Amino acid sequence: MPALKPTEFAAEVVWIGALETDDRTALKSELRSHLDLTFEGIAGECHHGLTRPSCSRVSSQYPKGTAIKNERQLSIISEEELMQIAAKMGLDTIDPARLGATIMVRGLPDFTFLPPSSRLQAPSGATVTVDMENRPCHLVTRSLQAEHGPLDVTFKAAAKNLRGVTAWVAAEGRIEVGDRLSVHIPDQRPWQPTQG
Repeated sequence: MPALKPTEFAAEVVWIGALETDDRTALKSELRSHLDLTFEGIAGECHHGLTRPSCSRVSSQYPKGTAIKNERQLSIISEEELMQIAAKMGLDTIDPARLGATIMVRGLPDFTFLPPSSRLQAPSGATVTVDMENRPCHLVTRSLQAEHGPLDVTFKAAAKNLRGVTAWVAAEGRIEVGDRLSVHIPDQRPWQPTQG
């Protein structure tokens, strides 16, 4: 019996970029028409690699700088959620490049809360595994200020529960603007730690 079940949901890829610098003060992805995904992620992208040094997000598990599996190869956001963030910040629009995003999708409700371990699969067979919600970062506020000037609301405050997900490559292949990514979720009930 398959452990992942296909759903009737799909997400349309509407924007693709790659963050080609490690300079966190210059947070801005470069626009692309497609991504050729390998098991190491995206060649030339700053999140490329099978492993990464651990950061504050996993400080309860590892000392900072420990080599761990790179589950943050991709940053995927939702167009609908990005519009909500922009409205909370008093902006007409937000360029996904300013978030350091890799892929922006449209048409998938409650995107940020896709179950961890869900798969998004392109027509080419390229498949990414959702790691978890991507927590908002203060660096994005600086990036947005470079374009919009002073802001009354920080990105971190406006993007809570709307920041999208991080993901890693499960099957190699190409993802292009216009692709429909089919959604496959784990075939299990929600965790209930207080269940008798």
